[in-house]
This record gives sequence, structure tokens and C-alpha cells, in this order.
Amino acid sequence: MSLRALAARDSAPLESITAAVVEATTSRAADRQHSARVELPPAVDAPREIYATPTLKEISWYADGPAGTRPLLLLHSVNAAPSVFEMKPLFEHYRAERRVYAPDLPGFGFSDRSDRPYSPALYAEAIVSFLTDVVKEPADVVAFSLSGEFAARACLQAPERFHSLALLSPTGFSKRRLPGGGVGRTLHRVFTLPGLGQGLYGLLTKRGGIRYFMRQSYVGEPPEELIDYAYATSHQSGAMHAPYRFLSGQLFTRNAVEALYGKLKLPVLVVYDRDANVTFDLMPDFVRGRANWFTTRVEPTLGIPQWERPTRTIAALDDFWRTVEAPESRPAV
Repeated sequence: MSLRALAARDSAPLESITAAVVEATTSRAADRQHSARVELPPAVDAPREIYATPTLKEISWYADGPAGTRPLLLLHSVNAAPSVFEMKPLFEHYRAERRVYAPDLPGFGFSDRSDRPYSPALYAEAIVSFLTDVVKEPADVVAFSLSGEFAARACLQAPERFHSLALLSPTGFSKRRLPGGGVGRTLHRVFTLPGLGQGLYGLLTKRGGIRYFMRQSYVGEPPEELIDYAYATSHQSGAMHAPYRFLSGQLFTRNAVEALYGKLKLPVLVVYDRDANVTFDLMPDFVRGRANWFTTRVEPTLGIPQWERPTRTIAALDDFWRTVEAPESRPAV
């Protein structure tokens, strides 16, 4: 699951990683549990299939719900231990009324986890290809956290594949500067040093470390099922490859507001509140005067609104889609 504080979602403070390691190594039970690989169950109780292209390799995806409805695409976050499980409350709710798709993004879940150069371009390509070849008609897209940047990039490449875009606690609206590309490459080389890479990732993804980060992003005590699935998905072969691109800052887009969000013409909703790891400093000025942008504060939440306040998050999405369907509200393209 999230572990978003590992890179502060907009940077990579070493103190966050250090705190996680200290927390993780204090748990003897976690030490014993990490020694064996864990069976990974389906993230949601739904049919699962595999889609592949020569460049994207295998992408696993779930789908359910009635055909003949406007499709809904749910995109989980990208961090140290993400999965479709993050989107489970929305998947389970909406599949009763519309066709819902939820892919494991490259490097995660049951998708290919090989050691390759994961990048924002790769994730945008995966989203566009999936919408084109699997969904096959314009969809309402809901993207969580960093995947909001990937979805925006994909929309700029293929706007005809999107009907609307909703961003849950998105990255990219903070005033904090991202480290330069050279810093990211250096960090990645350090993280993947022989004898260090697997060990560090193993420490960070012990149950103690996962629980530590979950508590930073959840109002109240995080559900045990979130911790269990994060632990399981982070204990698969190749699990560390994509996360280390994330932790080294290589999956973020510099100046995302100007490079991505500011160029979108379709209706966009931002669902947000407080967050221990990211700020929304730039959002008020950004949305002011942009008729195609809508914001809803779902509170109290700390970064995972679809789990912390699912009813209010669903209501915000439904209100947004009703507004989008009103002819007078649809922005000119």
C-alpha cells in the first residue's frame, strides 16, 4: 500500500527512510515474517486477465460490471508497495452500476516486475495503450497520488480516450522543488548497490515499516487488510525494481502544474484534504479561473480518502460526473 512518505511524494528525505528502518527493525515478528515470500491473492474479487505489448510486457488487470455503461478506469498509486487494493472501495462500489477496470501498473501486482527503466513516459504509455486496446472507448479515469501525473500525461497524448479525470490526493501541487535528474540517478545507483538494495527494501517493507507509513497517511488506525496486502505485494519477485525508481525521484515530473495539469482541457476533479507528506500550496491559484477544474475537500483525511472516507469520496465523484454530464458545464476543447 501507500508508503508514500518514503519519497514524501514530492521529494526523498532520508530521515523518513531512516525512521522506517528503525520502526521496522524493532519488530521481531516482522523479522521472522520477511524471510519467506508471501502468496499474493487477487486485489479484488473480480475476473483478472493479462494484456501485453512488446514494449509494455505483461499488464494484469481486473474488470467487472455491466457492459454498455461509460467505463471507469481506476489507477492505483506508484510508491514502495502499491496495488489495485488501494482502489478496492471504489471498485466494489461502482461495479454494481458500471463497467470498472483496474490494472496493475507496470512493476506492481501481477504485472511484469522486471528490472527496466520505469519512467513517467512508460506509465503514460501503459495508460494510453490500455484505454485504446482494452477499454476501447472514452472513460472516466480516477487516479490516486502520483498516478495523477501519469494520467495527465496520458491525457495530453490521447485526449480522445478520456471523458473526465479525477485526482485523489495528487502529487505535483507542492512548492517544494524536486531533486535534479543527476541526483535521482545517483540515488538509484546507491539504492541498487549489490548487497544493499534488497536488504534496504526488505527493511522498509517489513510489517513494522508498513504500519509506520500507513499511520502517517490515515486518520485513525489503518485497516489490517491494507497492511496485509501491502506486505504481500512487496514480497514478490522483482518487487523492488519500480519502487527504487520512485524512491530516487525519477517518476515525478518537474513543474507538473505547468508541464501537465495546466495543459488539460477536459473536466478535472481534485479530491484532497491534509497530508503529512505533500502539500497543495499551488492548487488554489491554479484552479482559480479554470472552468474545467473542480476541487472537493473530503475531511478529515490524510491522503487516502477512498479508504478513510469512502462515502464522501464517492459522493464527490458522483457530483463531479453529474456536473460533467450537464451540457452547459462541459468546457470547450
